[in-house]
Amino acid sequence: MGSRISAKRLTKELTELKTNGPPTGCTLIQADDLECWVVSLQVLGESVYEGEEFALRFKFSSSYPIDSPEVTFVNCPERGWKAPVHPHIYTNGHICASVLGSGWSPVLNVASLLLTFQSMLASCKKKELPPDNDRYVRTAPSNPKQTRFVYHDDDV
Repeated sequence: MGSRISAKRLTKELTELKTNGPPTGCTLIQADDLECWVVSLQVLGESVYEGEEFALRFKFSSSYPIDSPEVTFVNCPERGWKAPVHPHIYTNGHICASVLGSGWSPVLNVASLLLTFQSMLASCKKKELPPDNDRYVRTAPSNPKQTRFVYHDDDV
């Protein structure tokens, strides 16, 4: 971890998550260092994802919190995790959400992102893949932050 500001902020966030817990429906699975965390997530209430559990990987650069973390859904068959079928989530786990790109603000944090993703999934009415899923997954960079997503659909 290169930046003192980043390390200080992540230490504070991790301490809060361990002390107060993450948002309801989320569990901190792994946070051995300040560079990569894994958090499980369930959607609360009635939804098309009721009873399903997902996992998110957060990777932090030395520019965090000025720069957003790299966040992807984890595909891990051994744990029963796979990316949710959702119009803004690709089967490789990449998430097309403005909050991870142009909508990012340093006032946001891991807990607020978890709530955002819970809300995004809870409001989904129909499980369907993004229309360009196959092409995107075939050509996508390993880091979704290197993708120039177009944010045009807020009603899913």
